[in-house]
Amino acid sequence: MRRVGIVGLGDMGMGMARNIIQGGFPLTGFDLREKRLAELESIGGIRARTCREVGEASDAVFVMVLNGDQVKEVIFGDDGLAEGMKPGATIIVSATIHPSEVKELVAPAAEKGLHLIDTPVSGGKSGAEDGALTLMTATKPEVLEENREVLESVSKAIFHVGEVIGQGQTVKAALQALIGTTFAAVFESLVLGASAGVKGETMFEVFGSSGVSSPLFKGCSKLIMDRKFKDTGSQIATMYKDLGITMNMAKETGAAMFATAAAYELFRSGISLFPDEDNWSIVKLLEQIAGTEVTW
Repeated sequence: MRRVGIVGLGDMGMGMARNIIQGGFPLTGFDLREKRLAELESIGGIRARTCREVGEASDAVFVMVLNGDQVKEVIFGDDGLAEGMKPGATIIVSATIHPSEVKELVAPAAEKGLHLIDTPVSGGKSGAEDGALTLMTATKPEVLEENREVLESVSKAIFHVGEVIGQGQTVKAALQALIGTTFAAVFESLVLGASAGVKGETMFEVFGSSGVSSPLFKGCSKLIMDRKFKDTGSQIATMYKDLGITMNMAKETGAAMFATAAAYELFRSGISLFPDEDNWSIVKLLEQIAGTEVTW
């Protein structure tokens, strides 16, 4: 039985922690927030005082923090994971960061004799809580197989997208372009209908039975019409950060991203108005412009 660690016990990390424990793996975790560490202990996990302690207690460690700088600090900073992990152990970067940032981890990890898995996730808070995340995994096949059961404890699907570190983050950046533009289209279509006097219930039923129906459409439309814009597990700051990664990657590759660029600017406006709210709050900006409100 592999000993598992996790650094970052936010909405995603805590959901993952629960499923790792339910999968029968001993779990040691660290977070800067005392409340999260107490919650980890309440579900059967072991709290650590530093990232190094997590590394000392683990054969494989998930890193589930917000950005690339935090990932580097968690792994290679003072009292970082690398100071405690034994050669042959595995660092699992499940955070969404720029492909170039995860590539920068390869050489220093190898110097320590550590394996690296580049595997950003998709599925949001509900996917983390249900153990139903989608993993976009890049690593050597033998490293994947050694850690497969650990990864399966938090996921419904593991896609081995390549052996080269960075390919997982590349696939995630492309996926976020699709998700971000879909959100923008949902917001605009609902506001357009509402501004013309169409009931939200009508749009929900019609759009929900059309060819573009999806769990994403139904989930965010219901939250909008229920006027739930905070603490739903999909923070606007995270999507804005992810779309920024996508746009940076597009600039580097020369890919034209007209729709994604528009979605990125919409999220930029939204985060300036509703920095502590969730993605759906952007609809309030569009409602203000149109002088309407999307309700059932």
